[in-house]
Amino acid sequence: MNNTIKPIPLNHDILIPVGCSMTLESGTVRVVKNPEVIEDDEPTYVKLKNISFKDGIIKLKVKSQLHKDAPDHARGFIGVAFRINDDDSMFEAMYIRPLNARCDNQIRRNHSTQYFSYPDYKYFTLRNEFPEKYESYADLAMNEWIDITIKVLGTNAELYLNHHPYPSLIVNDLKHGPDVEGSVAMWVDIGTEGYFKDIEIIDL
Repeated sequence: MNNTIKPIPLNHDILIPVGCSMTLESGTVRVVKNPEVIEDDEPTYVKLKNISFKDGIIKLKVKSQLHKDAPDHARGFIGVAFRINDDDSMFEAMYIRPLNARCDNQIRRNHSTQYFSYPDYKYFTLRNEFPEKYESYADLAMNEWIDITIKVLGTNAELYLNHHPYPSLIVNDLKHGPDVEGSVAMWVDIGTEGYFKDIEIIDL
């Protein structure tokens, strides 16, 4: 199989901020969620223009810092949304909570990674209905560059961190099914000052 690798040159021509503010400097995108977006797990991301992603691999580097106005419950939420439809009303996402990973509360540590599906399966719905199934522990840190790789095939998605050979989170039932395709985006939530660079998309 010949896989097509698409390094994504990050410039203003291909970046579409949705529910967030964005700045771009030297190939690094800084993203902060708009404060008027109150709810969690919303379309608050910078979307890549002219991308149609269905099955493949998304690679990038992310760095999470707490914004100066971050609330107490902020955890450095940062990640990737994919298979985003044109009007941002439907997408899948995987993200990390670096602040949880090294705290002294084991329950919070177990919430270091997360999958959600917008709009019907946000993290709190999945946690209540399917405890422990869609989040897991991973060793992470704030204020450090973290390599993220997400492999998507059909209804399966795997999240790999820092080039580890085994996934930190596996989802076998992506909620929108196997046939949806759409854009890819750099996603953040409340309290996060997120940085993104070195994005590649590999078609499978």
